[in-house]
Amino acid sequence: MMKLFELARDYQARAYAPYSHFRVGAAVLADDGNYYGGCNIENAAYPATICAERVAITKAISEGATKIHQIAVVGDSDYTYPCGVCRQFMAEFSDDLTVFILGPTEVLSYRLDELLPFAFTSEDMDEL
Repeated sequence: MMKLFELARDYQARAYAPYSHFRVGAAVLADDGNYYGGCNIENAAYPATICAERVAITKAISEGATKIHQIAVVGDSDYTYPCGVCRQFMAEFSDDLTVFILGPTEVLSYRLDELLPFAFTSEDMDEL
């Protein structure tokens, strides 16, 4: 897990956050055994901004991974949690995701279903 945490911190330093000045880094361990990192990338048109978690996940999927098993998130606040959009995005690519929140003195660990109970998934679409 140390590699996952180090990668998240490395990517936090790469964040492009000229508007909020709030830097976030994330790293995922994918089902292909590789690690992928990402940082938040802001845009003057705020809706075009993308979070670090989604950058890391899209990199993994675009490189051929199909699922993610772990994600680590670190930000400029003591404990930075993924936003709701990122939580829903994570649910698309994981059956049992562990989410690590890196803090100044400890690492908090959650299952995604704790952070996003009742996620909307493809199974919900089968009922339509």
